[in-house]
Amino acid sequence: MKAKLLTSLVIPVRDESATIQGLVKSINSQSYQPAEVIFVDGGSVDDTVEQLRRMGEFDGRIRIIEAGEATPGRGRNLGIAAARNEWIALTDAGITLEPTWLERLVEVLDRDPRAMVVYGNYEPVAETFFERCSALAYPAPKTAREGELMRGPFIASSLIHRKVWEAAGGFPDLRAAEDLIFMNRVAEAGFKTGWAPDATVWWQLRPDLSGVFRKFALYSTHNVRAGMQRYWHYGVARQYLVWLLFTPLAVIYDWWWLAIPVVGYAARVWKNIWVRREGRGLWWSLDPIQFACVAVILLTIDLATFVGWGEALLKKR
Repeated sequence: MKAKLLTSLVIPVRDESATIQGLVKSINSQSYQPAEVIFVDGGSVDDTVEQLRRMGEFDGRIRIIEAGEATPGRGRNLGIAAARNEWIALTDAGITLEPTWLERLVEVLDRDPRAMVVYGNYEPVAETFFERCSALAYPAPKTAREGELMRGPFIASSLIHRKVWEAAGGFPDLRAAEDLIFMNRVAEAGFKTGWAPDATVWWQLRPDLSGVFRKFALYSTHNVRAGMQRYWHYGVARQYLVWLLFTPLAVIYDWWWLAIPVVGYAARVWKNIWVRREGRGLWWSLDPIQFACVAVILLTIDLATFVGWGEALLKKR
């Protein structure tokens, strides 16, 4: 590794009392330490800020910005603007960093000095049966990057130069979808992108259906507010509209016509499982209990999509 690259780690937080110590512990365990760690609190009502202050008494690198009612997008902007270094590492609360995470990101710059943004990998934490099914439902499947399989791009596992942030106009002031919009702007700006398949963070999934529903309803609302329906909502709506066409056929002719949308949905569920199987076989992908659980999670996400869409349209009016 070349001369040490000074980095600022920026993390937006809000009501992370239960997870903040684990995140800080994983930061302190990094083989390549950030020069400073900036937490931007977006209006916590628990003791997140108090915990950070106590930890900051023993670690002078920790800086805390209390931003009031700030979205993750605004929080990242405030943190990056306050950073003392040109290279900014980004992650989120509720995430655990592998010990070599930052080191692997920086190594990409050593190999390719032209890179202005580096994306690392992320893995879902899947300890319970429900979390394992969730990992087959909505985290992105892995794709080949630099000869290895990884998930990404993922803003909470990234390293960017300040010029990239400036050229993209910062992050949108949104509670969800701000990362996708920002990454799309970066790609459109043509900055050289590096990939670090071994730079891994662990992402905590929602533990139950109600959590999944709330998460995706919020994402849906903010995606619509950002005008990004074509990337998600329109595809889901088209699918259900096509299936709905079989209802009058079933009423007029034969109820067996409803088997077509059922088979279509089953094929969608199986495809979701198959592309995320990571080397596991056909019979594993057809496990009926797992299949049913993934099917229910996907239905919950679809319902949340329409609910969030409706909320966004009502607020707009």
